[in-house]
Amino acid sequence: MNLMERAKLAIADTYSRLPLVFVRGDGCRLWDSRDRVYIDFVAGIAVCNLGHCNAVVNEALEKQMKRLIHVSNLYYTEPQVELAEMLISHSFADKVFFCNSGAEANEAAIKLARKYSKPRYKIIVMEDSFHGRTIATLSATGQKRFQQGFEPMLPGFEFVPFDDIEAIKKNIDIETCAIMLEPIQGEGGVNFPSNGYLREIRELCHKKNLLLIFDEVQVGMGRTGKLFAYENYGVEPDIMTLAKALANGLPMGAMLARDDVAKSFTPGSHASTFGGNPLCAAVALSCIRTMVNGGILTNCERMGNYLIHQLMELKQKYSFIREIRGKGLMVGMELDFPGQGIVDRCMEEGLLINCTKERVLRFLPPLIVTEKEINFLIETLDRIFSEIVV
Repeated sequence: MNLMERAKLAIADTYSRLPLVFVRGDGCRLWDSRDRVYIDFVAGIAVCNLGHCNAVVNEALEKQMKRLIHVSNLYYTEPQVELAEMLISHSFADKVFFCNSGAEANEAAIKLARKYSKPRYKIIVMEDSFHGRTIATLSATGQKRFQQGFEPMLPGFEFVPFDDIEAIKKNIDIETCAIMLEPIQGEGGVNFPSNGYLREIRELCHKKNLLLIFDEVQVGMGRTGKLFAYENYGVEPDIMTLAKALANGLPMGAMLARDDVAKSFTPGSHASTFGGNPLCAAVALSCIRTMVNGGILTNCERMGNYLIHQLMELKQKYSFIREIRGKGLMVGMELDFPGQGIVDRCMEEGLLINCTKERVLRFLPPLIVTEKEINFLIETLDRIFSEIVV
């Protein structure tokens, strides 16, 4: 019995896994159990932003695991404090709450918004959004397919179309406490806001005394060429959530907030046993230092522009490509037909990509990707697209 057969017997069937067993990685490359190499344009779903087995990450991991791994948040640890200080010094925030995932970070954001705004409790959220799999974050997610079978959803979330400021205005009432959205939607199809949209939301929140929550779980930590996506738009939230690439593969999440908002969380209000443990915090600290000091963000912006330009060349060649959308290395290609078959063919050619919202091919390589690896992507897609009969 091979590993995949054993997995089907032993692991809950919650993923449609591709038939690959990966055993090692380095940079933008992965090797499977047959020692075949793949160029990775998924990066663990925007997690391994510094690449697989990054030397700086490995060094921080090895050093910390020999000193201290876990003591709980009943005590102080140096890596956690230093990480919080680093996040604060590079963002709008004054306080940080640590947890283990994006869903947990968003759960904390929802709880904080309600506690700060009590008795107001409603949060306006976006259609096609994705905020997590807990019952609260699932209730805030604007995609019915994720909610099916788990009804009834938690009340208090009002859904409006993404990029429609008038719809937000119409749904604000005396019970509304916050507006929550991804600055750029990832799982919803790599959707970008129009010019001025986020700024209008910010102004509306000021006017109506609402909190603005940015979910940067996927788009934060350098993915758009800035450390945080909101920097691209000149708009600061009151609360922001992070996870995925925060510790380059180790389970790590964070909720950042302004001090006046964060004060609503007092001892006993919220907690996370493993949140901000010394091991994950030390690795996350090394990731942020590398991001801001190692030329990673510059490479992301430069390679992102190159990738988008090359994809636009393909769009001119193939009429079934509807649109190319991207910023930094958060890039989507919308097709006229379902894209899973393209994902499967790319896998056969030694290239890993992803498809979301059925028709949007998503490209999320490590931020250290090179022109050579992007050229491999383009050449592979070109070869596969040339076989398609429209």
